[in-house]
Amino acid sequence: MKYYSYENFKDDTKKLNEKVKEFKPQTIIAIARGGLTLSHVMAEGLDIRDVQSIRTELYDNVIKRDELSIFGECKLSKVTRVLVVDDISDSGETLKLVMNDLIKKNTGIEFKSATLFYKATSIYEPDFWINEATEWIEFFWEKDFK
Repeated sequence: MKYYSYENFKDDTKKLNEKVKEFKPQTIIAIARGGLTLSHVMAEGLDIRDVQSIRTELYDNVIKRDELSIFGECKLSKVTRVLVVDDISDSGETLKLVMNDLIKKNTGIEFKSATLFYKATSIYEPDFWINEATEWIEFFWEKDFK
């Protein structure tokens, strides 16, 4: 297990924003809960006011469910570029299903994804990512506030 500190998060988020800038997203969609902290900080750095969220459930604590559930709808009628944010693409199932669902429901919008971590064994590689995960990541927001 690897602890991921606020200092690492701050540095990596700045790097991720630099990578994302060229895409010029108009809206950020956070995948709750893992993408909430990152999407807020990215929105500040990229000066994006339109931050929305959807909630997914693939795990009950550490036990994986048989299928992913997606909750919530985003209002994207006046945008053409959307960044979908999560903390990690671990198995990749969440990001793949969310991206496919958003693309299917919102024709004419370009969607890209961003994460702090990506596992090489993931079935979905985000468009933008910073670190390759080789072990379980314990994020500061999961540990430091308990």
